[in-house]
Amino acid sequence: MLKNYFKIAWRNLQRNKVFSFINIFGLAIGLTGCMLLTLYIWQENSYDSYHPHIDRLYQVAAVYTDHDGKGSRFAGCPHTLAEIFKASYPQVEVTARICGLLGTDKTLLQYSAPGENTRSFNEEKGYLADSGFFRLFNYDFVEGNAASAISGPYSIVLSKEIADKIFGEKPALNKVVHISSNFNGEHDYTVSGVFQPIKSPSHIDARFFLSMYGGETGDFLRTNDNPSMISNTYFYTYLLLKEGSDPAQLEKRFPAFVDTYIGKELRTVGSKLSYFLLRVRDIHLHSNMEYGDMTPSGNVTYLYILASIGLFTLLIACINFMNLATARSTKRSAEVGVRKTLGAGRASLVRQFLGESLLMALLALGIAVCLCNLLLPAFARLSGKTIVLSASEVFRIGSGFFVLAILTGLVAGSYPALYLSSFKPVTVLKGKITNSLAVVSLRKGLVVFQFCISIVLIIAAVIIANQLHFLRSADLGFTKDQQLILPLRSDNAHRLFIPIKGGLQKGPGVLSVGASFFYPGFTGWNGLYYAEGKGKTDDQHFDINMVDYDFMKTLQLKALAGHVFSDQFPADSVDGIVLNEKAMHQLGYTLSTCIGKSVYHDNGQNGRFRIVGVVKDFHFEDLHKPINGLVFIVNNRPVYNYMIVHVNAAQMSSTLASIRQVWHKLNPNEPFEYSFLDDQFQRHYEADNRLASIVGYATGIAIFISCLGLFGLAAFSAEQRTKEIGIRKVLGASERSIVALLSGDFLKLVGIAVLIGTPVGWFVIQRWLESFAYRTAVSWTLFVYTTAAALLIALLTISYQAIRAATANPVESLRSE
Repeated sequence: MLKNYFKIAWRNLQRNKVFSFINIFGLAIGLTGCMLLTLYIWQENSYDSYHPHIDRLYQVAAVYTDHDGKGSRFAGCPHTLAEIFKASYPQVEVTARICGLLGTDKTLLQYSAPGENTRSFNEEKGYLADSGFFRLFNYDFVEGNAASAISGPYSIVLSKEIADKIFGEKPALNKVVHISSNFNGEHDYTVSGVFQPIKSPSHIDARFFLSMYGGETGDFLRTNDNPSMISNTYFYTYLLLKEGSDPAQLEKRFPAFVDTYIGKELRTVGSKLSYFLLRVRDIHLHSNMEYGDMTPSGNVTYLYILASIGLFTLLIACINFMNLATARSTKRSAEVGVRKTLGAGRASLVRQFLGESLLMALLALGIAVCLCNLLLPAFARLSGKTIVLSASEVFRIGSGFFVLAILTGLVAGSYPALYLSSFKPVTVLKGKITNSLAVVSLRKGLVVFQFCISIVLIIAAVIIANQLHFLRSADLGFTKDQQLILPLRSDNAHRLFIPIKGGLQKGPGVLSVGASFFYPGFTGWNGLYYAEGKGKTDDQHFDINMVDYDFMKTLQLKALAGHVFSDQFPADSVDGIVLNEKAMHQLGYTLSTCIGKSVYHDNGQNGRFRIVGVVKDFHFEDLHKPINGLVFIVNNRPVYNYMIVHVNAAQMSSTLASIRQVWHKLNPNEPFEYSFLDDQFQRHYEADNRLASIVGYATGIAIFISCLGLFGLAAFSAEQRTKEIGIRKVLGASERSIVALLSGDFLKLVGIAVLIGTPVGWFVIQRWLESFAYRTAVSWTLFVYTTAAALLIALLTISYQAIRAATANPVESLRSE
């Protein structure tokens, strides 16, 4: 019996090739999109799951509430916290600290082999770690021992990729590498380990580790010259709790800890602080830190959006199946009547029709698996994720989609099966069966639902594209184009700053050269400042940048009061400070009263500055964040992390050649590397760009599947109304009126979908726009264009069938009458 069901199902698929193709291919496309998005979501939810004891591993984080009542979550902790926690709480088994190399995006690694030239490489993703780090986090060591890898003060652990780049095929262990870091100084480090990166994702995306006990950080830890537990919170602290320990009970003891160790200092500044534990497996998606994430975290909202897109895309494909199956019911009514007359029961007919839908679903699943394998590399590039699954994960996800395909076949085929099996044999054999009002209404409702989803996706895709265009073209308040960033990473580069700058200024096409610790889009330091006549209880949190006299001129920042730094005012290097508008207002000053006023830092005369200028607010950070208070200070030592070179676009090639020549002449042992300021700034929007691309492709897929279904329904409608069209033409109806008649029914449904989908799409996308402090306005014309696009797509989809039916010979259509 089962063999017979599948034989009949296969014959029906062959007999109705167009409708079978639409059903199977549409479902396959829906399953493919759902599979790819599921793999992405799976990857995002699997961060750090491979570490041993992951269920007992926690990060210490804090909520700081200032005197104005504004609270912020951050993950940074003072360096003493780990040691005190270990001594104070018996639940803590092991602690570990890690710290990023602040103030620089890359670190200079140099190796001098006997008889060979110095090999120099700029490498990113470097961290400082203490001896407990590799006891808590799992790394696959191919050289050295994880247990003792960074116990020495000047030891370094390299990734296999960096080790191969520096040493080739030779062993790296015990080799000496010279490290130049703007944050940790310049020192020799001995390679104590090499690890092969584990392909599973982690929130610590590291390429090399330096021992925390060496360099300037080691000096700070040993001297402990700043015992404050409020400042210097740039260490990330991790705890491994003992078996059976309850993290909630441990958290209840934190308020007493804060009161004992930090309470007096907090009361002095009028602030509050509370610590909490965050599961390491939750850091990537659920940290919700205002600042202080080690690496860019994931976005749960994005995952909900992508999950919804995958689900609705699959749902559209299921709707196509149900619509076409019920629409074709009259073609199979005679078959149902004959089968029932010969004794077939309703249950056997239901099994037969469900078997047909299951066969199509399994065929679609097979096609979807092939398409997913083909598209996975392209999808990985699109999403920015290298998706690697273990055998067990492949089995679990594959089993899930097999079950999903079965459920899809059962759900999508259930209504057609129940509907077809309910026909009365006497009625259908007399040819009196017609589509009931309920069936027709359901079919129309499903078409409306399909296009509602498509409308929402179209609106989302257009608004996201508009927002990204706004981010690219927004006036940031400084000149970002044709600005070259040259990193200065070694002591030698710092010593050569003045001659390098002088050489660059003489080059062709160089308009200006400035220098700073940080540049727009890349921040590092912040501090607390307060105005004269006030105290620490009135301090404000400002970002800090140390600059030279030409930095502001190079970025063309506009002075609203006083002056920007310039070599015409050398006294500014003693105690001068330049604020942005935001900082000025937060301190309580105005443009007419601020010049010459004092600003204090760290509540002492050594931290007193004189306001010499106020610049117009500009975006030092990306547009996700509001403009923060910002202070500029001239660095008395000519030591800077970056040079900014403003060049003439018309002479870009010759200018780059001149800059390269100056660099190699004065600093030949270090690699020449540069980037463009506008490109660096746009890197903050990579996640948004990926979302835009995924939503754009998903919108195209949803529209394509919807149009497949609409095409099939239009073909069926034209086939059902063949004789009606023939009679109309005989009675004088024009081809244009017939096309309008056939198209109008479907365009009405699309119009209803527009009315429903437009407000839904607007509401959904507004939630996404709220993640930006600055966003594009949503014009009403967008919805006009969206409506026109949806109607045009629908019209083009059904026009072929409508024109084909309207131009058919009426004699052929009426011959059977």
